[in-house]
Amino acid sequence: GETDQRMSPRVGPLLREVARLPGDGYNPSAVSVFHQLVVRALPLMPRALVWRVARRYVAGTTLEDAVRTVRELNEKGMMATVDVLGEEVDEPERAEAFLEEYVRVYETIEAEGLDANVSVKPTMLGLVIDRDLCHRSLERLAEVAAARDNFLRIDMEDRRTTRATLEIYRSLQARFGAVGTVLQAYMRRTLRDIEELPAEGANIRLCKGIYIEPRSVAWKGYETVRLNFLRALQALLDREIYVGIATHDEFLLCGAEAEIRRRGLSRNEFEYQMLLGVEEELRDVLVGAGHRLRVYVPYGRDWYAYSSRRLRENPRIAGHVIRSFLRGS
Repeated sequence: GETDQRMSPRVGPLLREVARLPGDGYNPSAVSVFHQLVVRALPLMPRALVWRVARRYVAGTTLEDAVRTVRELNEKGMMATVDVLGEEVDEPERAEAFLEEYVRVYETIEAEGLDANVSVKPTMLGLVIDRDLCHRSLERLAEVAAARDNFLRIDMEDRRTTRATLEIYRSLQARFGAVGTVLQAYMRRTLRDIEELPAEGANIRLCKGIYIEPRSVAWKGYETVRLNFLRALQALLDREIYVGIATHDEFLLCGAEAEIRRRGLSRNEFEYQMLLGVEEELRDVLVGAGHRLRVYVPYGRDWYAYSSRRLRENPRIAGHVIRSFLRGS
């Protein structure tokens, strides 16, 4: 559990190796070694240690925690997307429970007067069990969102779900309008998927992508993914699609800014999106420049898998916690 402080006998040596790495300055070779060690150590770390870092990326375990976080963001001029953590559900009863929790999220957003919408993973609502079950559940959420003048974002997961997710999205968007989905710049199919989006009313969050995919379906080069991100952004804007530009990469933000200026877009024709706990200074810079910015606010008891992915992206943060943990033990 979250309070279990015991460590596997294998993790101690790994953590001590991480703790000995230099913590200041930038040394590419040291960072590479650091990254490898932290990623290797993650599955062996006690959950209490991971939770110390997870709190940076997760609002908490309850909806009340999420409400407090969203309210703080709103007070700073930022919007939010609320996400209930969980995925790969293989029991219909759990899928139903998550559906009801999302209905409660919509009701709470309305009751609290929050500037927030909702994002949901199809596998949480049973996509791996039965596509029709997932479709019906997302349809209900689209109805709930429409009744409250809100919005539903259908998240994108790994390659096994891409086709079904896009098909469900197109079906619900045609009926309800205020439904969006996500495209990932590292996927080779993304530019083609943009061409097949609805002619009117499409709403896309564009991100790099985080799931581990084979080279046959995903671009692997760092600069290649960046290039495809900007190509995808241009293709979306060419079709006058509303885009949530979801990145913390300053190079991509600079490229997006140049594209927005070149086209003369108003602030209501796009938005920036960032994760909770990541690049907060840059987030403030964008809001200070007058841009609309939405922060992804996840919560729930299933925080471990999400937080582990965040740490694999940014092992430096985990390293600081590991060092403090060892020095205090």
